Amino acid sequence: MLHARLAGVAAHLPETTMTTTELEDRLAARNPEFDLPRGLIHNGSGVRRRHIAPPQEKPSDLAAHASRALLHEQGLHPRDLDLILYAGVTVDLIEPATAHIVAAKLGAGCPVFDVRNACNSVLNAIQVAEALIVTGRHRRVLICCGELPTAFMPWTLSGADEFMTVAAAYTVSDAGAALLLEAAAEPGVLGHRFAAQSGGWEAATVPLLNLTSDPAADWPVLRPLTVDAVGLLRGIDATDHAVFTEPLAALGLTWDDFAAVCVHQASLPALWRFCGHVGIPQDKVVVTIAQHGNLVAATLPAQLAQAVAAGRVRRGDLVALVGLASGFSAGTVVVRW
Repeated sequence: MLHARLAGVAAHLPETTMTTTELEDRLAARNPEFDLPRGLIHNGSGVRRRHIAPPQEKPSDLAAHASRALLHEQGLHPRDLDLILYAGVTVDLIEPATAHIVAAKLGAGCPVFDVRNACNSVLNAIQVAEALIVTGRHRRVLICCGELPTAFMPWTLSGADEFMTVAAAYTVSDAGAALLLEAAAEPGVLGHRFAAQSGGWEAATVPLLNLTSDPAADWPVLRPLTVDAVGLLRGIDATDHAVFTEPLAALGLTWDDFAAVCVHQASLPALWRFCGHVGIPQDKVVVTIAQHGNLVAATLPAQLAQAVAAGRVRRGDLVALVGLASGFSAGTVVVRW
């Protein structure tokens, strides 16, 4: 019987960073008539700095950087891949799939497609990759993402009301990440479960302006991220906690059995509220939000890469990947590293 194992992980965090103080200075300079409430971004999110990609780079570049590092670490060539799944929120183009662009930059010739579900994109891509591996369709699958959300930060504001509406856009960070799943005799992906509360999809959105069939309308452009924090919390509270606990119970595990628990992090206060809600011990969590910002769909693989690099996670250790995303969706994947 075939199983899927997580063979490797890599993250690419651009060298250029912007502290929250520097971001506030830039906002103040662009909006001299607006009395910016200093400290609000950090106090509300815990974010001290975020990574900024070079101006010429696209999401596919960030994904390719991480993918090259992972392939080099594994001693593999792009031709060794059977499938590439691009699982980022930000994309180079609406068409074609960004996976094609990543594959071209890597020099790969395998099938490709995109898997997108907001910040749970990578988690869902693991679900898809595992299914394709255990059924014998593919033997080596690269999951990658490139996040360039800082490109949508609004720098000119109409006033305090707009600032509060788009404040979450100032917590995001650019990053690339890659995971490699392979066929194995022993299971590495041990279990998973997913859930959705789709009625709350309006709580966090990045809309297309002027998306219409009217030929006289302006060309569509993206608006910045807007978040209804109360709506998101309602989505979390309404989610059946079995999505977090059932995969553990089925394996006879508790949170204490894990070397690390990687949890999506949109803000530090929300992270600790969620962990308390579902019983995840704080010392098990890999915290990235403060020093790296909200890494969007790259968050979970970046946390795992950090934990592996630090020696916190070693081969044979158990790791839980816990996803929370706008939509609203949630999921848990249990792996043995």
